Amino acid sequence: MFDNFISNKDSWLSQKGPESEIVFSSRIRLARNIADIPFPSRANPGQREKVFKAMQEVYPHIKRFKNSFFVNMGELTDLDSQFLLERHLISQEHLTKQSGRGIIVSPDEEISIMINEEDHLRMQAIASGFDLKKCWEVLDNIDNDISRKMSFSFSPDIGYLTACPTNVGTALRASCMLHLPALILTKRINKILELLARISFTTRGLFGEGTQALGDFFQISNQVSLGLSEEELIDNLISVVNQVKSHELDSRNTLVKKYKTNLEDNVWRALGILRNARLINSKEAFSHLSILSLGLDLGIIKEIDLSKGKAGQKLIRNLFIMIQPAHLQKIEGRVLREKERDNIRAAILRESLGG
Repeated sequence: MFDNFISNKDSWLSQKGPESEIVFSSRIRLARNIADIPFPSRANPGQREKVFKAMQEVYPHIKRFKNSFFVNMGELTDLDSQFLLERHLISQEHLTKQSGRGIIVSPDEEISIMINEEDHLRMQAIASGFDLKKCWEVLDNIDNDISRKMSFSFSPDIGYLTACPTNVGTALRASCMLHLPALILTKRINKILELLARISFTTRGLFGEGTQALGDFFQISNQVSLGLSEEELIDNLISVVNQVKSHELDSRNTLVKKYKTNLEDNVWRALGILRNARLINSKEAFSHLSILSLGLDLGIIKEIDLSKGKAGQKLIRNLFIMIQPAHLQKIEGRVLREKERDNIRAAILRESLGG
């Protein structure tokens, strides 16, 4: 499975979706719990195993999961689990060892279901770029297919019942991963984050809850799901993301008009470091790739300046994934010490970017 993912040319990670110069990805996630079985945190091992086996029987009958992977998380190494996290297929919570945990992943990695995370099922649809409506259409169909084969915990008064009160109702979490380097450089990002919090939207880092904004990436999502329909929640997020995008574009224009020389210097320095470094850690590499991506978007460097004739943004997009610690170790086929990872990461960057 892991070799398939690394070489997967059909993955959403390899695609360039709409408006992807700022919106890296879109995601819809639904929480569902099987009726008459306690939530995973309160369930005993036998009850969690019952949920696991139920999904093992159901998923082959869901058309969208043809040729999918069904994985028992308990059989994976820590490195395997970290790899799935780096590909945005599981959450930090799902890394914790607990009986009955599993994951189902479609071959294109656009659809995944975590089994016995915080809820019995956490279903996810993800797409490149700004494409929340596509994610919802796909996931809504899968939810309908599964609900015909098992009963979910549901209240006519408040909707779907979930382990966390903020998910009660539609139990839908819509999110977009945005690349906001200009808001960082112009020091406007904090005002944007404060505004989002005031209007009940949550901002997280690259890997979701409890993570930092690595590489100038921010994940924006709805905070509650009660009292609004799925379509209303999605439309509200689309409106908010469009506003944040507008602020990012304004900041990019400010950088070009007022600080062009400094900006160009930052971009070319980033490319120079990435093409010549012999040791580089994840945080530094993400930072330089972020500035390099901005330089491509603004025309400071051209596609032809990068190696092997590859489309520049597609190349950088894949590098953001492939230089992460678990990916490097999967590529090498062995466990690597930190300094070894820094050395191999630098070598990959040099080769990819023409160093």
